[in-house]
Amino acid sequence: MKSYLSVSCAVAATVVSVGLMTAGASAAEYPFKPIELIVPYAAGGGTDLVARAFADAAKKHLPQSIGVVNKTGGAGAVGLSEIMAARPDGYKIGVGTVEITMLPHMGVARFSVDDFTPIARLNAEPSAITVNADAPWKTVEEFLAHAKANPGKIRIGNSGTGAIWHLAAEALQDKAGVKFNHIPYDGANPAVTALLGNHIEAVTVSPAEVVNHVSAGKLRILAVMADKRATNFPDVPTLKEKNIDLAVYTWRGIVVPKKTPQNVVDTLRLAAKNTADEQAFRDSLAKMNLTHAYADGPEFRAVMEKDNAFFKDLMTKLGMAK
Repeated sequence: MKSYLSVSCAVAATVVSVGLMTAGASAAEYPFKPIELIVPYAAGGGTDLVARAFADAAKKHLPQSIGVVNKTGGAGAVGLSEIMAARPDGYKIGVGTVEITMLPHMGVARFSVDDFTPIARLNAEPSAITVNADAPWKTVEEFLAHAKANPGKIRIGNSGTGAIWHLAAEALQDKAGVKFNHIPYDGANPAVTALLGNHIEAVTVSPAEVVNHVSAGKLRILAVMADKRATNFPDVPTLKEKNIDLAVYTWRGIVVPKKTPQNVVDTLRLAAKNTADEQAFRDSLAKMNLTHAYADGPEFRAVMEKDNAFFKDLMTKLGMAK
């Protein structure tokens, strides 16, 4: 009996030892298999393009490949929910967008900002007030003065009720003390098309979504809702320069489930930093007229928390919060 117990104990100890060694090796070797990157929006859109540019540039900085998988639906809620509920081992990560700070307050998502660990922000685009090139307003002051004198007359197109560019226009309305007529479209491009056709008077989409039409002389950007002027439009003022304290951005970055081990988080943060510094990644964004806006995990978290408070307050004020 003693011999049997001794052998059993020895075997058990060996199994535990091997198990600990395997676990340690797995932790040290992360990643030892391909990583899945969930994109909560359709292929071909801005978020998808940023994700694919990142995955391609990251090949130099991770020993395993990153495969992009699009999980659409619910204005991003489906994909973001899958990221939140993924096994926290670093093999299913995701592209987090500003909707993380918006959808929960609308009652259409079960996650919150606290359910994600931010790895790195990669891109950010401000809202821009854009009108037709032949519109009577040459400055944002003239535009807002007309809106104040004619409540509800200026039609502003957005990318859908409750979407980021709708809330940008609502925030401007609130800060400037004016009243717009908000016209929802199924995305930013249809809204811009409506503006080009003179069916509406303005849009509040990002500069990247109107840059080609501005360059062609068809549209004019009056101001950007940003902390500093847009690189591609150095002559366009910010609202803050006009004494309207408002900055509204959409952003895209890498996030993981909140219980992801620290060693995995650290590995991904370093890889994301090195990837964001890659000239190839910067060039890819530039070709798409998207802004390179890297921020490391802690700084990215601060952005998320600030936006979460801002949109919660705004949505409550607008009666959109649930």
